[in-house]
Amino acid sequence: MSNEYDAVIIGGGIIGSAIAYEMAKSGKNVLCVEKNLTAGSGSTSNSCAIIRTHYSTLSGAALAKSNYYYWENWSEYLEAPNNEELALYREVGCLFTCFEKNQYGAKLEEIANKIDIPYEVWTPEKMKKKLPIINPGHFHPPKTVEDSNFGSQNGEMRYVLFFPRAGYVNDPMFATQNIQRAAERKSATFMFGTKITDIIKNNGRVTGVILDTGEQINAPIVVNASGPHSYKINELAGVTKGMNIGTKALRVEVAHVPSPEGFNFETNGYICSDDDISGYWRPEVGNKILIGHHENEVDPSEWVDPDDYNTEVTDQARLQALRAAQRFPGMGIPNNVQGIADLYDASDDWIPIYDKSDLQGFYMAVGTSGNQFKNAPVAGMMMNALIDYVEAGNDHDKKPLQFKLPNVDYDLDMSFCSRKREINRESSFSVVG
Repeated sequence: MSNEYDAVIIGGGIIGSAIAYEMAKSGKNVLCVEKNLTAGSGSTSNSCAIIRTHYSTLSGAALAKSNYYYWENWSEYLEAPNNEELALYREVGCLFTCFEKNQYGAKLEEIANKIDIPYEVWTPEKMKKKLPIINPGHFHPPKTVEDSNFGSQNGEMRYVLFFPRAGYVNDPMFATQNIQRAAERKSATFMFGTKITDIIKNNGRVTGVILDTGEQINAPIVVNASGPHSYKINELAGVTKGMNIGTKALRVEVAHVPSPEGFNFETNGYICSDDDISGYWRPEVGNKILIGHHENEVDPSEWVDPDDYNTEVTDQARLQALRAAQRFPGMGIPNNVQGIADLYDASDDWIPIYDKSDLQGFYMAVGTSGNQFKNAPVAGMMMNALIDYVEAGNDHDKKPLQFKLPNVDYDLDMSFCSRKREINRESSFSVVG
């Protein structure tokens, strides 16, 4: 294997693989280094892989809408041969619960109207008609199970927003491997089971990386797409002092609970951003309901070392299931709630960093966990365009790249994703983005 490349990408998750694909398509000789044994087998493997178009910011929603076409036309995006087995996207639609905390969804409606994202307003009666097992009650604020008022209902929600263009990917790791194969067809190289131990610098510019094998790989461009390890790689590169927005590894749990008896949630259920119960849910294989968590003022956030954390589910998964049972009263809660514990690479405002750094040639696609899986195809395109823009001598900090998003009439000012931005107060400050 050569030790000379145009670019090294650190991380073979969904984002790193998509960047490798786009850079290879543009003719660059690319190496993607992944510490795990296969593409997408890190935190991407446990992604809920929800694809949706609603976000709390206009730029976030435009980016999500831009990507939607590629999930609907996955084979076309990959330029895949006719006989290649691919991950499947299943469109089921997504609900968004509207109540006083989120101004009854007014911001989402405003954004949807600006960029033509289809949506409907569902009354509690329509919710019950579409999803008979649901309780359209209003339960906010979130409570612990020790709270005597846990499960108490404050009337019904006025309505929810329904976004029909939403769904989920059946196998996020396999989808990542689909992109890996597409990148390899464009001559990208992937190296697995290998860690980066140092970033080589010379006269203020990155010149390569050192592997845990002791081997040196030379490249004038290095891209950090290492997920929950992103802050450690940034520390190796010495670029954290030049960042106004940082990233950290957040431990999260997802519960898998059987659907209420007599109802097939896998076939007839929806996705929901349900901040009213401080969580989200979607259909899961085996007629189960997958239940995630929204950050709130009651449950402490568990920031961890990505190399040393508890991988087993705890009472947190059970709490999420119990909160979801407020929404689905017929749902039984097993004594031992099954689920998954893994990590998010979360930025300070839950908006990703797609940017250069203060070290020439060192780029970042970080802070992406939780809500950027769906944006991987266009994130790869943006990063490739950003690298070309900066390497051509443009000052991205002073004159940010204006990236014309495909499939939507919107030019994304990439200062939205800058490491130097101020905290974006329009963010949901949660996995919703």
